[in-house]
Amino acid sequence: MNKMNKKTIWLCADLAIAAFLILLDQWTKQLAIGKLKGQEAFVILRGIFELEYLENRGSAFGMFQGKKVFLLIVGVLFMAVMLYLLIKTPAEKRFLPIHIVASGIIAGGIGNMIDRFFLGYVVDFFSFALIHFPVFNVADSYIVIATIAMAILLIFVYQEEELQFLWKSKKKEGEPHGKDGADDTAGV
Repeated sequence: MNKMNKKTIWLCADLAIAAFLILLDQWTKQLAIGKLKGQEAFVILRGIFELEYLENRGSAFGMFQGKKVFLLIVGVLFMAVMLYLLIKTPAEKRFLPIHIVASGIIAGGIGNMIDRFFLGYVVDFFSFALIHFPVFNVADSYIVIATIAMAILLIFVYQEEELQFLWKSKKKEGEPHGKDGADDTAGV
């Protein structure tokens, strides 16, 4: 199998992961709308964890309330960065964790962008009453968990040399090596 076909297969798998996670997020939000909207909070563990319907017209922690267009633009830019990461990440078993967590971040972002675009707000419903944590949803969970996992991967798992693909383009055989076209090994 050539490199291009392998890369295409990996990107299709990334897309399938993201699509599954988006569908799961949207399904849970539809459940929240159908079962929780207009109702008292559904107590799972009294004083600790509840399911409570909330319409968030801002971003994380309710910031940027009513800034739908701004949040959609930022979301699209962030998704473009994550897509760039997926495209640049090698289609190798060693980098499978990056593919999975980037797909999770993309799914979370798209899941919330779907709400913002079609509803004008994001449906939130998980509430940790014990610590008065902001109400959140499945997509938010994807973003937070995958972002923490990505940070751990980039800081503790991969060596800097392994991540060169992110900022350096591959040199073609016979190309000059230095910025000015000079061979970096000259005079060695």
